[in-house]
Amino acid sequence: LLIFFSLFAAMGGLFSISMPCDQVVNQVSRCLCTHESYIYSLSENLAALQKDIEVLKAKRDDVQRKVCREEFTGRRERLSQVQVWLTNVLNTENRFNDLFSTNNVELRRLCLCGLCSRNMKMSYIYGKRVVRMLKETTLVAKVDEMPVQPTIVGQETMVERVWTRLMEEGVEVVGMYGMGGVGKTTLLTQINNKFTETCGGGGGGGFEVVVSKSPEIHRIQGDIAKKLGLEGEEWGQKNENQRALEIHNVLKRRKFVLLLDDIWEKVNLKAVGVPHPSRQNGCKVAFTTRSRDVCGLGENTLKGHPDIPHLARKLAGKCCGLPLALNVIGETMACKMTVQEWRTAINHLSSYAAEFSGMEDEILPILKYSYDNLNTEQVKSCFLYCSLFPEDHRMEKERLIDYWMGFLDENQSRERALSLGYKIIGTLVRACLLLEEVINKEQVKMHDVVREMALWIASDLGKDKEKCIVQARGGLCEIPRIKNWSAVVRMSLMENEIEMVSGIPECSKLTTLFLQKNDSLIHISPDFLRCIPMLAVLDLSGNSSLRTLPEQISELVSLRYLDLSWTCIRRLPLGLLELKKLIHLRLDYMKRLKSVSGISNLLSLRKLQLLQSKMSLDMSLVEELQLLEHLQVLNISIKSSLVVEKLLYAPRLVKCLQVVVLRELEEESHRVLAFPGMDSLRKVIIRKCEMWEIKAERKTLSLTQGFPNLSSVHISSCNGLKDLTWLLFAPNITSLEVLESGLLEAIISQEKATSVAIPFQKLESLRLHNLATLKNIYWGPLPFPCLKTIHITECPELRKLPLDSQSVSRVEEFAIKYKEEDWFERVEWDDEGTKLRFLPFFKFFGPEWQVTYVR
Repeated sequence: LLIFFSLFAAMGGLFSISMPCDQVVNQVSRCLCTHESYIYSLSENLAALQKDIEVLKAKRDDVQRKVCREEFTGRRERLSQVQVWLTNVLNTENRFNDLFSTNNVELRRLCLCGLCSRNMKMSYIYGKRVVRMLKETTLVAKVDEMPVQPTIVGQETMVERVWTRLMEEGVEVVGMYGMGGVGKTTLLTQINNKFTETCGGGGGGGFEVVVSKSPEIHRIQGDIAKKLGLEGEEWGQKNENQRALEIHNVLKRRKFVLLLDDIWEKVNLKAVGVPHPSRQNGCKVAFTTRSRDVCGLGENTLKGHPDIPHLARKLAGKCCGLPLALNVIGETMACKMTVQEWRTAINHLSSYAAEFSGMEDEILPILKYSYDNLNTEQVKSCFLYCSLFPEDHRMEKERLIDYWMGFLDENQSRERALSLGYKIIGTLVRACLLLEEVINKEQVKMHDVVREMALWIASDLGKDKEKCIVQARGGLCEIPRIKNWSAVVRMSLMENEIEMVSGIPECSKLTTLFLQKNDSLIHISPDFLRCIPMLAVLDLSGNSSLRTLPEQISELVSLRYLDLSWTCIRRLPLGLLELKKLIHLRLDYMKRLKSVSGISNLLSLRKLQLLQSKMSLDMSLVEELQLLEHLQVLNISIKSSLVVEKLLYAPRLVKCLQVVVLRELEEESHRVLAFPGMDSLRKVIIRKCEMWEIKAERKTLSLTQGFPNLSSVHISSCNGLKDLTWLLFAPNITSLEVLESGLLEAIISQEKATSVAIPFQKLESLRLHNLATLKNIYWGPLPFPCLKTIHITECPELRKLPLDSQSVSRVEEFAIKYKEEDWFERVEWDDEGTKLRFLPFFKFFGPEWQVTYVR
């Protein structure tokens, strides 16, 4: 009864006194039960509410992360009802915090084992609020955590070591290496859970991907997509590149941890779409592997043996600065701890680099893309031909084109073939498959790794290595042993020490054979020549010990190119004169060659080179050359003024002249050398000749422009010449050397100059040496738009240079080189401005500076 009246008082007038008695009893009973629930169960209700609030908050965090991810990727926008729900959760959380802040006070009010309260009204109101909020928070949320196997003894320490290392600043990738069954996966799982505990619902993101042996990009992308919530119908329709882009767009603005389990080989993060972890983005990658090669040690490797750093630099040099090759080879060698492994790697790259780990799979296919984009099969064939030369070999453009004649149209003119050849070289240079030399623009070379790619393609992507045999500069003393000679198409054995070339099995497909610069080569057997009937290109140049060729060279019925220059062959075999398809014959610098009689039998001959050999052009040879109807290029040395006169008055031969060397012309009856206009002339060398004057014949200049293609002139030891005014008719000359001609007074004489042409507009290099009476180059200042160097030594009377302040536009590439200090001090200038402009470009070369002569 006391409890009832206390309760009644606490109700504060909830019941009407006018009620019948039974109704009052019923109402009080209901209130008492409710009151007892609000008060008696308060402690239990508060505990339940607190638990439900925690679950609700976890659910809120999950939804928030998913919403943010969808918005971040741009796939979906946040719905209004989602925002309302998130707002309601926030309000509920705030109300709970307010309610829970006084829970200790309310619980202390309870008495009689919680059945009553010292302030029934306050306890009733508080208890009722708790029950109402408990109903509002009846939500279920579940947080998944990866199951972990029972902890292995000592693994806690390993987890902490890996975790500490991974959290270090500057450490972006951590690899865990060990045999199967040692607990690598469990360790990675614990690292995953540690990230979950540490990062919670924050801004970071950690996800594990099990790779297992074959790192298939498509499957890895799918696993990551599930973790990021990217999977769906649209995702399944995308290719690998599109998937990679979408993954990258999500991850590039987030900190993430990528866990890769059971890696057996390199995983290309870029191909997957994962940004590479760095100090800047704060991302991490941890992986497990059974292969130590995957878990390369880098710095530890370099410290593994004192010789390894030197070998590493040598190996890096083989990459020639190509980042792709440096990256792949560096990754391959990172775990190689022995000197023997490094030396083996260098040997592989020096012989057949395609066998080097990673080369055939990762480097060569990428480089091949440039090759595949070449526009014609003709261009591709010309490119592959360049791989026959040794590493770093400088290839002369025109000689390269001569080799290519088999790929070019043989029926077209020499001029058109050259034009096409230079066009192909330009295409290859622009594609970065050939590199143009900086100093000598007439040479190209091939990057070592590009060369390896060309050899790989030439061998049918490594499937037929005997199709193209290249062992140039390989230290060979004999012909290499080949299992299948019938498969060989091209062979380069240049720059070796081969002594004899003897018989081989039938080699019916061989079309190119490079044997040049084998100084020990003394014999080529007849049987060998019989085995190569399809040979089109044979280069034997630079074999200084070779004195004879077998008559069986006539068996080479398909031969189109033959180079015997720099050999000691005394006479050409008669069998050579039977080569009806021979187009190009090079006989330069054959110091013992006595005769080329019978050369008119080479009916297809288009280019003959006979420079600086023991025999030179004589009257009978002039007669024979005129019988060669298809001759288009003639490079010749002449020692007789009578022969010069006969040659220059043979119109068809004059049209063929490209390089002319005049030596020791001493006949007193021919003191004036008159050159007719020659469109094809490119280079003139005049040495030890006693003529008084060189001039251009005016009767021919009306038909031509003199010497429009003449680019190089070398004159030395011509003591009768007083000027070189004829050079006014060579507007495109790029190199001029005048040496040891004691009576020369001027390069261009003002008295003799009748042409108004401005000389030397294309001149790049001018060299003047030991010209005791030379007073001027030209009588006034000249513009030199292309001039790079002037070399002046022992020219005491040359006081003024044809320069003013406007003469040279590209001064950053310009230099005036001199040897005598007293000459430099006597140089005269038209004005102070010219002096100040050019003084910084004078370069002193002391007594050690030597003059080299053109041979």
